Amino acid sequence: MFITPAFAQAAPGGAAGAFTSFVPLILIFAIMYFLLIRPQQKKLKEHKAMVEALRRGDQILSQGGIIGKVVKVHEDGVLEVEIAEGVKVRMPRHTVAQVMSKTEPTA
Repeated sequence: MFITPAFAQAAPGGAAGAFTSFVPLILIFAIMYFLLIRPQQKKLKEHKAMVEALRRGDQILSQGGIIGKVVKVHEDGVLEVEIAEGVKVRMPRHTVAQVMSKTEPTA
């Protein structure tokens, strides 16, 4: 008695409807790119430039929290770092988190 038949309506504009359904997906990707991906790429580029500019005499902070002075830079991507008087350790270049003080290049 109170039940009425429900009829489905046809979707308006077939091609336009498909494009509008992708707009939110495109907007989400654009927001993610500008807020997450692009700053991370910039940070990685800066870190790579910092690591490549390391030379003997620089005071560094490693990712493990060790502060030391670069004694020797090897060609295979390894640094020799003096962390105390007479105590030298070898560590990969990419584990340097920060250069605390740079030395001036010799003439």
